[in-house]
Amino acid sequence: MKIIFFSAKPYDQQFFTEVNQGFKFEINFLEAHLNSKTAVLAQGYDVVCVFVNDAVTSEVLQVLASQGVKLLALRCAGFNNVDLKAARTLGIKVVRVPAYSPYAVAEHTLALILTLNRKTHRAYNRVKEGNFALNGLLGFDLHGKTAGLIGLGKIGLATARILKGFGCRVFGYDVAEPAEASSIGIEFTTLDQLYAQSDIISLHCPLTPETHHLINAGSIAKMKKGVMLINTSRGALIYTPAVIQGLKKEHISYLGLDVYEEEGDLFFEDLSDQVIQDDVFMRLLSFNNVLITGHQAFLTSNALQKIAETTLQNILDFKNLNPENHLELANEVK
Repeated sequence: MKIIFFSAKPYDQQFFTEVNQGFKFEINFLEAHLNSKTAVLAQGYDVVCVFVNDAVTSEVLQVLASQGVKLLALRCAGFNNVDLKAARTLGIKVVRVPAYSPYAVAEHTLALILTLNRKTHRAYNRVKEGNFALNGLLGFDLHGKTAGLIGLGKIGLATARILKGFGCRVFGYDVAEPAEASSIGIEFTTLDQLYAQSDIISLHCPLTPETHHLINAGSIAKMKKGVMLINTSRGALIYTPAVIQGLKKEHISYLGLDVYEEEGDLFFEDLSDQVIQDDVFMRLLSFNNVLITGHQAFLTSNALQKIAETTLQNILDFKNLNPENHLELANEVK
């Protein structure tokens, strides 16, 4: 089968090329994002492989279908950027990577928490300049603090285990309580209680119509003054203007983001020689208690290896199954 990759970075090419030695697919890597202007580049390919910031709209899917594309392979867990209804109508199957390395994202979550708390990024820059003063670097013990996790999938549970290892009390909220939550020591609770009692709130839920702008002025008002807010899931879980107000009023004392609602025009690119036009994003960068990384939580060799293996296996499963059996694909987005 012929596969075209959009938004392919050097690390994508490295890991997929190595793993593809066992699959023998014909692969073409493109740096361009998939959108209405670039969809024509999929002409002659059976499979289109995309990432989180590719815009797989109804218009794009119509172009892909007209060119004979049969499968859309997401090399990520999230699928909010895909019009699933349109894909189903057009007969394009969709597969994803529901789990690659929950530890990668969970550990990056802790990296944001620890860095914001102990201000190691600021200390690093000071020491490089010969400034060894400790004023402004005061942190707190994580031991004994209460962390609230919204979303208790594999990543949320992995994060909970790490936080319990630090001696934190861990609250958890999800649409349903996972069986292993109690054995980990997670106290399953309501959102309101989680907001009210958590010193640290970390988001690990998918982006759905129900979770869109879950963090807004109303939910922030329910949080403890001085709360630390972390998001390594999806940018649109947070209504950024409300968070900015929370920072200005010092209701939010720490903000750690690996995702951003309008990241599609920013992340995964080198814009160091350009003037960034996103005023909201630049306002976030102006706060000294905000730490932003560019959607790198997934970026470990373990995760990239698993993503490549699962994506190519999904494509092989699609190739080997009869059309009427496609719904039996274990990883298909329904």
